[in-house]
Amino acid sequence: MTKTQTTPATAADPTVAAGTAQFLTPVVLGLQALTINGKQAHWHVRGANFIGVHELIDQIVERVEGWADEAAERIVALGLPVDARLGTIAEKVAPTAVGAGFAQWDAVVRALIADIDAVLPDIQAAIEGLDEVDLTSQDIAIGIKEGLEKDRWFLFAHLAE
Repeated sequence: MTKTQTTPATAADPTVAAGTAQFLTPVVLGLQALTINGKQAHWHVRGANFIGVHELIDQIVERVEGWADEAAERIVALGLPVDARLGTIAEKVAPTAVGAGFAQWDAVVRALIADIDAVLPDIQAAIEGLDEVDLTSQDIAIGIKEGLEKDRWFLFAHLAE
């Protein structure tokens, strides 16, 4: 049996790959942390708004995980690896606002908003930095920011009076 290897039609420019990795890696790490912490919040939310908040968090976590995957796959598609192991995330991402145990729904929502707010500056930096590096990667960062800001709004609406 013959083993077939495929190679992309064009090799990625090493400068583009390095620039993309520089800006998207912090986004991947932040989103992976948000995914893990979002699940923690999902499992431990309590209170009168339990069902709505519990289900919303699960939907948000699913979207965040997808965005992390999209950003990581862009880096890998350009030929560079991504280190998003738990140890790397713990080392490079600021501590979470989400607590370790049970919490009332409003505290959980505030903590998740704080965790989203911690990721948004890296996404904005990626948008700005990728403008001169790779517009395709910038589009990915823009889409992530749009979706994450929408999810932040959904969470904030639970607190708004």
